[in-house]
Amino acid sequence: MIYPSIDKLLNVVDSKYQLVHIAARRSREMSKTDFYQMPINKYKSSKNIGRALEEVAEGLITIKKKEDDDE
Repeated sequence: MIYPSIDKLLNVVDSKYQLVHIAARRSREMSKTDFYQMPINKYKSSKNIGRALEEVAEGLITIKKKEDDDE
């Protein structure tokens, strides 16, 4: 079984495509900076991509919604 579940993640993010983009971007950031928003021992995943998904599920990553331009 995968943690966190896709159902839980899609409650936070609107689409699977946006979720992949956010997780990949955060994973690269973790690799470059070694900055984690939770203590390392709190993560269930050993890989940064899984850790990024856990951060999304926990609400540690805020997603800005793009506003539609009606002009």
